[in-house]
Amino acid sequence: MMFNGLAGKNQTFFVAGIGTGVGKTLASTILCRALNADYWKPVQSGSNEGTDSNEVRKLTGGQTHIFPETYLLREPLSPHAAAEKENTIIDPAKLVIPETNNNLIIEGAGGLMVPITSDGFTFGDLVQHWQIPAIIVSRHYLGSINHTLLSIDYCRNHQIPVAGLVFNGNDPLGNEKIICRISQLPALLRIPEMPNITIEMVDLLAKSFNAL
Repeated sequence: MMFNGLAGKNQTFFVAGIGTGVGKTLASTILCRALNADYWKPVQSGSNEGTDSNEVRKLTGGQTHIFPETYLLREPLSPHAAAEKENTIIDPAKLVIPETNNNLIIEGAGGLMVPITSDGFTFGDLVQHWQIPAIIVSRHYLGSINHTLLSIDYCRNHQIPVAGLVFNGNDPLGNEKIICRISQLPALLRIPEMPNITIEMVDLLAKSFNAL
């Protein structure tokens, strides 16, 4: 499927990482500011350690409308495992995109193949069902080329359009150049390593967003 750009209003994007801990929440925060978008984390696990919704709220200074999680799970595990530990059944039919007159950023958990339910329904299945484009967040490390291209390949094989890529961290290996060349996808945003993330830094990075 082809994607025709990020210009316009009332568009919804799913932020998917190439794995866990690659910076999806920070990327989502910056995208919310860049696109004046609302935010939704449909399934949050690890809520005992804080939520991504609260992080977005903090780093946007409360200026982003945040929809409540449909499922809020305590254990920092894959959603299917966290739900099982809490005797909770996640019903994908209840994961309905909120109605809004703004752009909307939806953040997943981990990568596209992370299971939401114990019978193997994944975030990739959910995005395919929603028929919305993905923005893929890559973090620079040895092996991230493979992980990023596999995520892109998954989307293309499952009719999920990819709007573009977000690269997180410093890039001494030149990963971005080869990933963009092979995938023929644009780098929408580059996030440098930052010891302290502030509202001001988020807004500055939002201004650097490449809106195709």
